[in-house]
Amino acid sequence: MRSRAWLAAALLGAAVCLSAAHARTKPRAPADTPEIAGRQADLKDLRERIEALRKEVAAGESHKAHASDRLRESEREISGLQRELHQLAGQRGQLQTSLNNLQKQSQELEAGLLQQQSQLEKLLRRQYMRGSPDALQLLLNGGDPNQLARDMVYLSLIGRARAELLGEIHATLDRKKTLAAQTRDEVEELAEVEAEQKQRHAELQKQRSQRQQVLAEVSSKLAGQRKEIGHLQQDEKRLTQLVDRLSKLLAARAKAAEKAAEKPVEKPGEKLATPEKPVKGREPVQAQPVEAENRYLPTPGNGLFAQQKGQLRLPVRGAVVGRYGAAREGGGSWKGVFIRAAEGSEVKAVAQGRVVFAEWMRGFGNLLIIDHGDAYLSIYGNNDSLLKQVGDAVKGGESVASVGNSGGNPETGLYFELRHQGQTLDPLKWASIK
Repeated sequence: MRSRAWLAAALLGAAVCLSAAHARTKPRAPADTPEIAGRQADLKDLRERIEALRKEVAAGESHKAHASDRLRESEREISGLQRELHQLAGQRGQLQTSLNNLQKQSQELEAGLLQQQSQLEKLLRRQYMRGSPDALQLLLNGGDPNQLARDMVYLSLIGRARAELLGEIHATLDRKKTLAAQTRDEVEELAEVEAEQKQRHAELQKQRSQRQQVLAEVSSKLAGQRKEIGHLQQDEKRLTQLVDRLSKLLAARAKAAEKAAEKPVEKPGEKLATPEKPVKGREPVQAQPVEAENRYLPTPGNGLFAQQKGQLRLPVRGAVVGRYGAAREGGGSWKGVFIRAAEGSEVKAVAQGRVVFAEWMRGFGNLLIIDHGDAYLSIYGNNDSLLKQVGDAVKGGESVASVGNSGGNPETGLYFELRHQGQTLDPLKWASIK
C-alpha cells in the first residue's frame, strides 16, 4: 500500500507539471545566403519588367472601350481571392497534417509513460517486499556475509533502475508538455487560417455576385461586339504583340545572364521539332464535325520541351471544340484550341517552366503564360482564377489556374496556345488526346 500511495503522489506531481505548459517559441528563419539573395533580386527584376510591360499593354487597350472591360476589376479580384483561398487550403492541409503527427506522438508518449509507470510500480513492490534496511543494520544482524553481499547488490540494482525509470518518466512528461504547447499553437493557427478562409470565401461570393450583375448589364453589347468583323483579329494581334515583347525580354535576360540561348545541338538520328508556321493564302481548315474529347491530364516530364512533342497532354479534361486553323465566328481562324470544361476545373501546366505573365487581358480574360525555355511558351486564357504569379516555377501537371469564362467569353472552358519564337503551333500535334 505504501508503494501505491508513493506512486500516486508521483503521478499527481507529474500531472501538475503537465498543466504548466509554456508557449512554444517559433524558430527564426535563417538568413538568406548570397545565392538565394541573388535569385530573389533576379526574380524581383523579372517581375518589375513584366509589370511595366503589363501596364503598357493595359494602356494600349484603354483607348477604345469594350464591354468586357467592365468585367476586368471584378474578374481580377475573383482571381486574386481564388489564389488566396488555394494557398490557404494548402496551408490548412499542412497544419492538419502537423496536428495529426503531434497527436500520434502524444499517443505514443502516453503508451510509453504507462509502460514506464508499470515498471516503476513493479520495482517499488519488490523493494517493499524485501524491505529497505541499510548496510550497517544488515551487518549487525550477523547473517551470512555472502547473502549480505548479494542483498546489497540487489538493492543497489533496484535503486539504480528506479532512478533511471524516474528520469525517463520526467523526460516523457517534459516531452508531453512540449507537445501540448505545440498542439495548442497549431490549433490556434489552424483556427486563424479557417477564419481567414471563411472571410475570403464571403468576399469571393460577393465579387461573383457583382460580376454576374455587370455581365447581365453588358451581355447584349458583348454579343454584338463578338460579331463585329475584325474584333477577334484585334484580340489576336494584342496577344501576338505581348508574346513578341515577352520573347524579346526573356531572350535579353538569358543573354545578360550568360545562359545558353542557342538551340539544342541535333544528335545523330534525332530530329528536333520545329514550329509549324501559319499557312497563308489558304482557306482555313474547317473544324471536324465530331468533337474530340480529352480525358487525360499533364504529368511531370523530363528533358527539353522540344523533345516532348507528341507526348504532352492538354491542360484540362473536356471537349476540344475549337481546332487550330479552323474558322472562327467573327472572322479569322483559331490560333490555338478551345477546350470546353466545367467551371472551376483545374488547369494544369503542360510541362515544367516559369510563369512570365499572369494578368487580365482583353479578349482572353485572366491570362497566364509559361516560359518553357528555348523560346517555347504555353498560353492559358479565359480562366476563372490564376493560381500562380509571375516568377513562380511550375512542374508539368501542376495546377496553375481554374477554368472559367473570364473576358466575356460566351462558353466556359480554356483557350490554349503553344508558341515558339512568337509563331503559333498546333497544340494537337504536340499533345495527344489518346
